[in-house]
Amino acid sequence: MGREHHARLPRTRARFRGATGAALFALLLLALAAVPAGAGSDGFRNDGFRSDGFRKEAARAVRAHERARERVDRLRESDASRTEVKDAERRRKAVRAGLWDLLWASGRHSGDPVAVDPSGQDSRCPFGDRSRPPERRAHPWTAPTRRYWLSAGYAAKGSRWAHRHTGQDFAVDSGTPVYAVGSGTVRATTCGDGFGNQVVVRHRDGYFTQYAHLSRIDVRKGGRVTAGQRIGLSGATGNVTGPHLHFEVRITPYVGSAVPPLPWLRRKAVQVAGAPALP
Repeated sequence: MGREHHARLPRTRARFRGATGAALFALLLLALAAVPAGAGSDGFRNDGFRSDGFRKEAARAVRAHERARERVDRLRESDASRTEVKDAERRRKAVRAGLWDLLWASGRHSGDPVAVDPSGQDSRCPFGDRSRPPERRAHPWTAPTRRYWLSAGYAAKGSRWAHRHTGQDFAVDSGTPVYAVGSGTVRATTCGDGFGNQVVVRHRDGYFTQYAHLSRIDVRKGGRVTAGQRIGLSGATGNVTGPHLHFEVRITPYVGSAVPPLPWLRRKAVQVAGAPALP
């Protein structure tokens, strides 16, 4: 299946032996069965690709994962025992494994290119020259582009989305360099759907970042990238009203597992110009 947590569906069910986990898994399976063949995300109304039941249950799993991740962070900061930390991390990974399996299956069912053709070879994506890593890195994390202004934010409402916006849009001119926000491995380089030309990178902390609507892709699936390395050029591919970079942070490579991107970048000590101040 190409899933990096190496969990098969039966093993994942075994991980959810508690009543809450078993109920979540069963509800997700029922919701997935209700998704009609060919239903897909278009990247513009990018969170309306599944039934409402599936979307809500996936959102609950995302929130459960983030609560589990916060618990792991608190335990580490309080110098808790290794056993406590390992147990909390095991629970976090179990939630992610269940969410991963279901979103992968749904992506295959709906034709999400990240699940079907992650290398972009079948769709003949517009690959440019392979980019070289930056010679120097002042910080291990960085913003995804330069000379931007923030447009549609995470969870924004509007007629352009079926429910809410799942990422942060950086308004830039077409052809503006787009950078990997941190070191990692390129998980997907795809094109042809509503996200247009996109790159998905897996980072060392287990999260994924997505860079969509590119005019050109300068990396390849499986390649290593570093913070500040150019991965492509911004554009207006897919379903857009103008050039911009759509940036997402996800728990898995697949649509449906997004988390708020600006707080995630803030935890990496990345200052995004124009981002709202912390309450």
